[in-house]
Amino acid sequence: MKRSLPLLALCALAVPAHANGHFDVDNAGTLDPGQCQYETWGGRTGADRTTVYHLGPACRVGPVELRLNLDRASLSDGRSDSVSPQLKWTFLGQAADARFSAALSMTASFDVTHGGRTGGQFVLPVSWQPIDNVWVHANLGVDWESGTGVRTGRGGLGGEWAVDPRVSLIAERFRSQDVWTSRAGMRVNFTPAVSVDLSGARVDGKAWGFVIGLNHGFIGF
Repeated sequence: MKRSLPLLALCALAVPAHANGHFDVDNAGTLDPGQCQYETWGGRTGADRTTVYHLGPACRVGPVELRLNLDRASLSDGRSDSVSPQLKWTFLGQAADARFSAALSMTASFDVTHGGRTGGQFVLPVSWQPIDNVWVHANLGVDWESGTGVRTGRGGLGGEWAVDPRVSLIAERFRSQDVWTSRAGMRVNFTPAVSVDLSGARVDGKAWGFVIGLNHGFIGF
């Protein structure tokens, strides 16, 4: 449990704005000016069958996207809650029709269950759109574990294929805190502002997990 709960809290930090929801590999996009979004998801993962919940409201403020991630990881013998403010800035390829883009994402994490111990994350997401309905996302970054400050590298590669305007298929391979995760799933767009994500994951080549999430965009300020 001492390793599982910090790991799950850190894995919840990276919250994509285009690939959306619970997928680990972030993209280089941010919300449009004047737009806000909230996303919520839950699922089970790992050999110890940890249950995870997430709520993440975000808004575009000037040139950056600001997000607040609220996460809970629960086991039969305890839980871990974290609050994680996040800032993301797309410094290359901000135009809607840009084929290549890059961003910086910085997150601070506070483990409120164990006295507010702090951790964090820094990620460089890069996205490439080779054709109109396909995106490739790559991440490179580092995590600082809450409490101990132990630093580990993180990174991964993901792909997204828009089968049609309503359905996209997403697959990724990702490494965080020396654990590899393979994930595949789909996003279903019910309206331009509302979508649902579903995925299954194989963690460290052993344990299976699943997640379901809801994303809702709206006009902000």
